Amino acid sequence: MMSLNSNSYFNLGTLGYTLLIAPIFAAFTLLFMDDGNEFSKMGTAAYFKTGQQQSCPSGSREGKKGATYGEKTQEGVKYNVRTPLNYDSTVAHPLLVVYAPAKANRAKSERITGLTYEATTAGFIIAYADHPDLSTSSSVELGTIAKLMAKKWCIDEKRTYLTGHSDGGTVSMALAFMNGTKHIPTAIAPSAAGISYRDLSEHNCPAPISVMVMHSKIDRLFPDFGSESSGWWAACNDCSPIPKKLSNGCIAYSGCKNGVKTWYCEGDQPHSKWPHQNTVLLEFLASSTRIKK
Repeated sequence: MMSLNSNSYFNLGTLGYTLLIAPIFAAFTLLFMDDGNEFSKMGTAAYFKTGQQQSCPSGSREGKKGATYGEKTQEGVKYNVRTPLNYDSTVAHPLLVVYAPAKANRAKSERITGLTYEATTAGFIIAYADHPDLSTSSSVELGTIAKLMAKKWCIDEKRTYLTGHSDGGTVSMALAFMNGTKHIPTAIAPSAAGISYRDLSEHNCPAPISVMVMHSKIDRLFPDFGSESSGWWAACNDCSPIPKKLSNGCIAYSGCKNGVKTWYCEGDQPHSKWPHQNTVLLEFLASSTRIKK
């Protein structure tokens, strides 16, 4: 086990990956209080029959509509699932997997992100995963959720999106470049991830992928990690090196290979706070495609 690098949460050496747990401050304990049912409310999706929409044979998926609790990966990592209230089991849905911060579970992650209603209304199926002790193997295990869900719910695996906060942001970003998992996501939107440019520079770029990095300019745990990591992704995606300011406050690198997008959205809240750019995030993901190898 490598020792904690004072400048980095996510230290990846040439001998393998070591995911290290950052200190958990009292602010986190106060933040992750028990959540109420209001955070689990689902919306009704508007389904549009385009002729190009993938479908599943009637009766081929046993996953239920609405809220499902306590699904498990092979190694026992639990996750909850939310579908649109009018879930159609023959229509292939985009999938959003949300990874939890350290010391938080799937329910608390749903509470702090507040994504359920807006995501399901937009037609996503959304899954919230528990936070296991992070390691290479547990991260790979978290990456299996999309495939497991596609066996029970009608999922379009070409529209698999990953997000999460702090540790969860670290996982969503790592899965996009780790060997064995980098083929899974269509796009990622990590928040407050503990991965610096130095960490990333030790690794080969994956195939171009849309990335929306969310990070606070006053994040004291991982200062400047967001601007650093977004620059690495922009280089990997072969984008123009000079970003432009968008009307939503994010900056975007243009001319990226294969039409992917690379954004950096900077906030001004403490590390423990989810950025609450949910509308921007969901629109970014819904409009992202990827040529998977």
